Amino acid sequence: MSQSQSFRIPTSALTLEFPLSLGVYEKYEQAQKAVDFLSDNEFPVQNCLIVGTDLKQIERVTGRLTYGKVATGGLLSGIWMGLFVGLVVSLFSTGSSTIAIILGTMLFGAVFGLVWALAGYAATRGRRDFTSVTQVVATRYEVLVEHRFAEQGRQLLATMT
Repeated sequence: MSQSQSFRIPTSALTLEFPLSLGVYEKYEQAQKAVDFLSDNEFPVQNCLIVGTDLKQIERVTGRLTYGKVATGGLLSGIWMGLFVGLVVSLFSTGSSTIAIILGTMLFGAVFGLVWALAGYAATRGRRDFTSVTQVVATRYEVLVEHRFAEQGRQLLATMT
């Protein structure tokens, strides 16, 4: 092969060559409506991207965390893991001790889950005595399009009511 030959490197489906903005919206639904309007008007929407910008992390506190709740969670989690391991092991065992195997692994799992959860909670030393769920959300959504379709897209969106 000569050095003048070029190889085509596949590009991601989430990129545009020379993107230009068609509009910025406060809600995703608004950006989606704009792209849907373009699609309804036979615009080549395969050249569009909806990009969430100005990301922020939201954490919703769902409750107080105590040693009792941690112990209960660890115990139940350990029992479930023990049940799973017991069922898998019992599939490969020969004999009538299937129930004993399952109960044994459940007991071992319960103890392990309890100790592990309490040790982990104790290690935090009260720095995080609550439970929560987190989510990253965008505060603005921008519709981008390949540069060669930008003017056509802007004209169409100007007619949107």
